[in-house]
Amino acid sequence: MKKVLETLYNIYRIEELRERIILTLGMLLVYRIGAQVVLPGIDSVQLADLSSRADGAGLLGLLNAFTGGAFANASVFALGIMPYISASIVVQLMGIAIPYLQKLQKEGESGRKKINQITRWLTILICIVQAPAYLYGLSALGVPDSAFVLGRGPLFIFSSVIILVTGTIFAMWLGEKITDKGIGNGISLLIMVGIIANLPLSFAQEFVSRVTENNGGLMLILIELVLWIVIIIFCILLTLAIRRIPVQYARRQTGGSTADRTVYGSRQYIPLRLNASGVMPIIFAQAIMFAPAYIGGIMGDSDAGQWLQTNFSDIFGFWYNFIFALLIVVFTFFYTAITVPTNKMSDDLKRSGGFIPGIRPGNETSEYLDTVMSHITFPGSLFLAGIAIFPALVVKLIGIQQGWALFYGGTSLLILVGVAIDTIQQVNSYLLNRHYDGLMKAGKTRRSTI
Repeated sequence: MKKVLETLYNIYRIEELRERIILTLGMLLVYRIGAQVVLPGIDSVQLADLSSRADGAGLLGLLNAFTGGAFANASVFALGIMPYISASIVVQLMGIAIPYLQKLQKEGESGRKKINQITRWLTILICIVQAPAYLYGLSALGVPDSAFVLGRGPLFIFSSVIILVTGTIFAMWLGEKITDKGIGNGISLLIMVGIIANLPLSFAQEFVSRVTENNGGLMLILIELVLWIVIIIFCILLTLAIRRIPVQYARRQTGGSTADRTVYGSRQYIPLRLNASGVMPIIFAQAIMFAPAYIGGIMGDSDAGQWLQTNFSDIFGFWYNFIFALLIVVFTFFYTAITVPTNKMSDDLKRSGGFIPGIRPGNETSEYLDTVMSHITFPGSLFLAGIAIFPALVVKLIGIQQGWALFYGGTSLLILVGVAIDTIQQVNSYLLNRHYDGLMKAGKTRRSTI
């Protein structure tokens, strides 16, 4: 405990780091407050059915988790930051096929700014489409007509669309300011704080179910917590695991005369991540997995339609998770292939005078990197699929409640782990730059070696 307090004190002593953390916490607080502000013209008391639907699993539960409850509250941040995430994914995928975006990606900082501007405009377009769909879909989600105090006329729809679009833009601005002036990745932190907001209630419901209903008691709660910690450790290993490819740089000579020349060659490595695609395969697969149930509904009372609705409406069922895991493996290979350009890596390595020992520069290096990437992506994809379907396993085998089970894997847990690691690494770099031990060490002042 003393070491933890010393580390916190060292963080407080670094003025720049302290100001960045305070700014980050302040902006996250603003985002959480906005998630509770209901749209004008909607009676918040009559949103019980929407909350009950969104508190469960499935797409609504996922959207509500990512928005920190703003979706179920019909708040000004109901769309959350997800339109910006969707726009970023679209721009990233378009960068593979559109030469203009490929050119911007090679222009460095100026190109990045232009890509960010394109992403912002695309975010607004996505919001303009999603906002009316959300407003008109509230009735289908259980919100009664009496909840719309001013009715659902053109004035209400127009004003609410403007508010929802503005809310997303403001949330996007908060995320970018946190990235620039705060600590950590702002967009990821906004998603993380929304997920964490549902954690206490989910655990409280599980605790009450186990203890008050005599359904395992405190001992089973302890086992669940230990299992949860083990899964978090596995997620950390999956996030940090890399394969190091050794790289040798050609020897160079410096100096004018023969006596002044220095011949040197450096040896480094290329880090290839075991899970280079992050949580994107899970997001893509989860989006597709809602199609079978929808198709089954269209097919009606036929045997095939009933089978699709029965087996793919339950996200904790066998067939749902079996197909879900297969799609994650496929999308992991697909997303890794488009985000890890082995050809570009080979060309950059050749231009800088580097080479992989025993491998010829050029096409042979590109093929070698592609082969290694395929070999490490396969176990990484299986690991990712296992983590994604683990909530279904704990529901079926241990009987954990669905809300609490969602924190045992899937998108939520991987986002929490990834953002936490990224933020800790940034804080750690500030401590090391000020001659303190890292965040995970004792926190004592380092002696200068000069």
